[in-house]
Order: sequence, then structure tokens, then C-alpha cells
Amino acid sequence: MEATTTTGDDIFILTSKGGRERRKATDIRPHDFRQSGFLAASELRRIRQRQEQFVRSLAARLAMFLRLEFTLQLSKIYIETYQKFIEGLSNPAYITLFKTNPLKGACLLVIPPRLALTLVDRLLGGPGQMPSDNRDLTDIEVALSDQTSMLMLAEWCNHWPEMRDLHPSILGHENNSKFLQTSPPETSMLILTVQGTIAEQSETFQMVFPYSTVEPLMRLINPTLPTDAAQSRATKTQWNAGFDEVKVPITAEWQGLKMSAGDITRLKAGDLITLDPACAAQVLVRFGNIPKFLGRPGTSDAKWAVQLTAPITT
Repeated sequence: MEATTTTGDDIFILTSKGGRERRKATDIRPHDFRQSGFLAASELRRIRQRQEQFVRSLAARLAMFLRLEFTLQLSKIYIETYQKFIEGLSNPAYITLFKTNPLKGACLLVIPPRLALTLVDRLLGGPGQMPSDNRDLTDIEVALSDQTSMLMLAEWCNHWPEMRDLHPSILGHENNSKFLQTSPPETSMLILTVQGTIAEQSETFQMVFPYSTVEPLMRLINPTLPTDAAQSRATKTQWNAGFDEVKVPITAEWQGLKMSAGDITRLKAGDLITLDPACAAQVLVRFGNIPKFLGRPGTSDAKWAVQLTAPITT
């Protein structure tokens, strides 16, 4: 609709069919067409389903990492301008600036200091009780908290198997939102609000992404209509029952371990190899020599097992 003239509290508009209608001025909402951050209802549904899977998986990983029950629930997912979001943050704040390579743009992980201090307390062997007040984290506490932050960010990246090389890196930290200048004020931001409960106390943290950062991911999960040729191939493809009993070797392996050649030559039976927590909690499952799934190691009926968490598409 296009507004033309106004009369008192009414306004004349031109409709998409070329007609003129009188509407109340209060019915007209401003829209900034410079903003590309718009999600249709179907897109918002798809991304919410993906993020709910991420939150459930993250809750299990944090509980295992902290050895303490830690429940998470996706409270809200929405789009808001960068300036409006920053103005709504309280101070002091514990804000981690990060990047999801190879995507562009600086993203934010906003954790209330009380929750961050609780996680640090647990990492140091404490009971994980939330302090009564918010305060800035010390440099040592920030370094310890980064372990949990990297676990969160790595788990988020793992839930986008369509982009296999997606991985996070921390750019820095900030404790006052007034000094943040990671995006222009009118930039559309995709905001995930997650409620975490630990030791019967709850706090809410947020993951904030410029819409331009996640837009390539949105294109990957949008369904595309198959071509006629693809539909024809799909109808002709049938499973050969003669392969039902063929044995396919399945292997589960860790990736990302690196050692110097000198250290490898000195390895002997009984030596311990330290695994990064984020690496140890994720394995690559191969059928034959082809990677098919990402999984989480564990046990089932007193036997080692791997829970499949996400498919790998090629």
C-alpha cells in the first residue's frame, strides 16, 4: 500500500489493485526498506525447529561437561535492530564477541554475570550456586568461562551440517553494552533467548547474530522444488533387496587432534592423550569410508555407543 494524502486522523492509500481507500492513520505502520532482516512465518518455523534441537543438545553437553543437571529452554527467537537490542541490555554485562567462520559479521553471546560466575564456580569444583549480585568477571574467570562459551558456540555450529566447515572463534569480551560497536545501529539482528536453570535458579542468556550472517544458512535450509528430471530419477530409483545382508563397516572417530611428530615418536603404552572437551563430545561416524553422521559418545547397556545427532550431507 502507498499513502497519498491525509485528512485529520484519516489517510488515503493506494491499494495493490490501484484503488483508493480511507484508513485511520494509526493503522499505518512505518517500514524501513533498507532492512533485509525479514523472516517469513515458514522460515521462522524452520529456524526455530533447528534452534530447539540445538538447545536440547546443548543442555545434554553442558550437563555432561559440568557434571551437574543443567536444563535449557528456548524462550524466544526474534529479529530486532542492533541499537534497540543494545539499549535493552543491563550493566554490568558479560558479552562475548565471536565469529562463525567462514560467515561474515561479529556476533554476540550475552550471559548474565551471575550465570557466568556460577559456571566458573562449578568448573573450579564448587557446588554451582549463583551469587547474590552481579559483578564484572576477573581475567581468570573470563578465561575459565571461555571454555563453556566455546562449547556453546561449537554446538551451535554443529547443528548446521549443511555448512561443514562452520566453526567459531572468540574475538573479545565487553562488560558495558554502551561501548559495543560491532554493527551499524539499524542492522537487523536474529536473537535467540534461552532460559537456563541450574540448582533450581534460572537466568536467561542470548545469542545474537546479524541477519546478514545467518542469511546464507537460511538459504541452505529453505526447501527447493525438484526439477522434472530430478523427480523422474527419484521415481525410478529403487532399493535392490539383494543388498539387504551386505555387511557395511561402521567406524566412529574423533577429529581435530594434533600432535607434533616428535611427540608421536615418544608415545608408548600407558600414555594419556588429553582431549579437548568440545572435540571429545563429538565423533564422526563413517559408513565404509564415507562420513554420514555426527554423533555423541556414551554408553548403553554397559557397552560403548554413539548417539547420532546430525546427518552430514554431501
